[in-house]
Amino acid sequence: MAEAVIEKEAFVLPENLADRGSHYCPGCHHGIAHRLVAECLSELGLVDNTICVSSIGCSVFIYNYILMDTIEAPHGRAPAVATGVKRARKDKFVFTYQGDGDLASIGLAESVHCANRGEKISVVFVNNTVYGMTGGQMAPTTMIGQKTTTCPGGRCEDREGSPMKMAELMASLGGTAYSARVATNNMKNIVAAKKAVMKAFRCQTEGRGFGFVELLSACPTNWRMSPVAANERVEKEMIPYFPLGTYKDFE
Repeated sequence: MAEAVIEKEAFVLPENLADRGSHYCPGCHHGIAHRLVAECLSELGLVDNTICVSSIGCSVFIYNYILMDTIEAPHGRAPAVATGVKRARKDKFVFTYQGDGDLASIGLAESVHCANRGEKISVVFVNNTVYGMTGGQMAPTTMIGQKTTTCPGGRCEDREGSPMKMAELMASLGGTAYSARVATNNMKNIVAAKKAVMKAFRCQTEGRGFGFVELLSACPTNWRMSPVAANERVEKEMIPYFPLGTYKDFE
């Protein structure tokens, strides 16, 4: 008699993560970031009490994957919209989910002033060093020498300046309670990334103030690399320039 085949689920979806296929490019890390956010919301008991403010760019599609109330803000304005939402509904957990073109370029003023005011919101910042959705233009975080559609010869420090280090910048502001940089390129870093997202969220649930977490992520399509090579680039090029760590902590 043939032995019975027993199937066992390797992963159980968080209750608030939609069971649907991803539209993101192969090797994109947004799916990892979405799962980390969904797990943290679920484990903190925030599933039914959260308002997400999404940005413009690839990050906007978070509303397709995490089951929650979401407001789509104009380009770069997510921190300003989140400020209004949180001040009007102090009972709600409010966070923004933004990419580097949105947060560090068009929305830099909104991001900095929101943190400086110490707004009691949380910000999840996905840094893949490029404008992903709109064709791969240079972002404030683009690496020196990195080729994009708007700097086809590679970013030049003398011409465009150095890549901006947002976790350090946010940590320098008086209203920031927590600022950290993590990465999503391997399992070790993903485990650490979840702890950082959880802590940035706890900043708000415990009334500590503004919480910020930067996720170093891959964009294989606009980097013109395979997913494996893109993960290696995060490790060998991004992390040495954007060091992982906690830059401000409330504990």
